[in-house]
Amino acid sequence: MYLILTIAIIVILDQIFKFLIVKKVMLYTGVEVIKNFFYITHIKNHGIAFGLFKNRNTFFVISTSIVIVFLLYLTYKFYNKNIIMTYCLSFIIGGAIGNLIDRIKYGYVIDYLQFTFFPPVFNFADASIVCGAVVLSLLLFFDKNTVV
Repeated sequence: MYLILTIAIIVILDQIFKFLIVKKVMLYTGVEVIKNFFYITHIKNHGIAFGLFKNRNTFFVISTSIVIVFLLYLTYKFYNKNIIMTYCLSFIIGGAIGNLIDRIKYGYVIDYLQFTFFPPVFNFADASIVCGAVVLSLLLFFDKNTVV
């Protein structure tokens, strides 16, 4: 139950943030939040990470859907074996679903978080995916008791 709730919270927050960005921030403009450090910048991302592989939306929808199903299977498989691993997978699934909704709804992903030290603009779903993947990688690398 906690995994479904985690996924749902990530998807809902992601969609709320994106809704607010579309309503409040003009496309391709930025709002300075922390001077010379952090901006809310509304862009359309027609590719994947860093805008790579633009205009392959159908491929991304299909491949993301397959990955989500596979990750759901892994979450089910490890549900009672490793709580941290299942939370990591939940973060990745929630972020993937958030971006998948955009791809289906708009044909692109809405990005809006921009830091001066990290040029690509990204979103809450991307951050959830990265956080889940980083912690999962550390878990797999350092925890010898993690069974895959």
